[in-house]
Amino acid sequence: MASAREDPVLIRPLRGHRAAVTGVAFHEDAAGLATSSLDRFLMVWKLKRQCRAYKFVGHAGAVTSVQFSPNGQLLASASQDWTVRLWIPCIHGESSVLKGHTASVRSVSFSDDGHFLVSASNDKSIKIWSVQRQRLYFSLFQHTHWVLCAKFSRDGRLIASCSEDNSVKIWDTRNRTCVGSFLDYEGFANFVDFNPSGTCIASAGSNHTVKLWDIRMNKLLQHYNVHRAGVNCVSFHPSGNYLITASTDGTLKILDILEGRLIYTLHGHKGSVLSVAFSKSGEKFASGGADAQVLLWKTNFDSFDYKEVLKHHIRRTHIDDPPHLLDIYPRSPHLHCEKLESVEINPTFDVTNMQTRDPPVMEIISSLSFSNRDDVGSEDLQYSSASVLATSSKSKSENESESAVHNVDKQTGISSSLGNALEQIVEQLDILTLTISILEQRLTLTEDKLKECLENQQKLLLQGRQEE
Repeated sequence: MASAREDPVLIRPLRGHRAAVTGVAFHEDAAGLATSSLDRFLMVWKLKRQCRAYKFVGHAGAVTSVQFSPNGQLLASASQDWTVRLWIPCIHGESSVLKGHTASVRSVSFSDDGHFLVSASNDKSIKIWSVQRQRLYFSLFQHTHWVLCAKFSRDGRLIASCSEDNSVKIWDTRNRTCVGSFLDYEGFANFVDFNPSGTCIASAGSNHTVKLWDIRMNKLLQHYNVHRAGVNCVSFHPSGNYLITASTDGTLKILDILEGRLIYTLHGHKGSVLSVAFSKSGEKFASGGADAQVLLWKTNFDSFDYKEVLKHHIRRTHIDDPPHLLDIYPRSPHLHCEKLESVEINPTFDVTNMQTRDPPVMEIISSLSFSNRDDVGSEDLQYSSASVLATSSKSKSENESESAVHNVDKQTGISSSLGNALEQIVEQLDILTLTISILEQRLTLTEDKLKECLENQQKLLLQGRQEE
């Protein structure tokens, strides 16, 4: 058994949400943490020095996913209100709404260069958005059921998606086609992501399993059956050596991928664990649960200097054409059952709670959509000062925050009749956007068929000349 100093430890619980926490995402420098919840709010937690939290109000439905842009200057969120929002994570609460989906949006994720955003929805589509232009770039259609998650590879050339149609698909972003598909007839994947080097993908199964797929050899590499209920989320350590899983059975589990074994089982949440993520450096990780709590953990278990590994991955990112795949170990499939022993950590008994009281929460109401910006002030990014839009949530009731959101038309001076007309126009534009996306897909298929016909014709002409 590993010594105590090598085991993960709970730094503190973060309390502020009023419903299940659906997503967690670290800022680039791990000084901030963003969380999403079924309570319709986003929260950004300032982790350095005195812990402080900011609540972002804007979505009309539950927020299902959240992620910082790679440079930390933007925050993306997905919601059951059918929209994706881009936020400037500062005290002014500026946000821009991206509309195009026709059902709940389940996940949102930035490309590694921050130029694009991918979203997955219950409308069975995957949409790629231009961040700079804040508009739909193109859509992908092949899933036959709700799409639960979609993620970019590190080089941005591939997208992995999973759906309740029991498939995990790999997409080529250049020609906008599906280039690979993995089927699991025992259940569907709730979450999927690439490992840091882009060599394989991990899927979190509704059938209690975690699977690692090699996307070059198109086969299953590892199969872990260590949970007693569905797995909701996974996160790779930046070194690529470890994988952390979050499950409805109330536990987090850390897997050593190189050795192919379970090494830690973490307790702490009361009820399902819905989300988990490592920080960019791998020194911390955070988890969110149905108990409305966010738990902040210190990793501790990896003494290997993985910064060199990260540099290696970055150097290899843009060399080869997609699919870019490096060899990984082990090469053969492995089955892992829950009989394997691991260190169990229960913070209730083993870890001292460093949090003396809940952090103060500042409520921030979304202002008008922000214009395209290349630079955002460092003062804003540090969430450093208060403004007239930021007030203590402890002194305001939920009803007041709801009325502030619903009475925007009064503040802007727009009449109710004009507001209704604008809503109808927006709905019609949404339908037009969907129609154009479908026509775009059909045009692409037609072009592919035409290209294939021309190639066949050239071959026939060449054969005819040779015969003559």
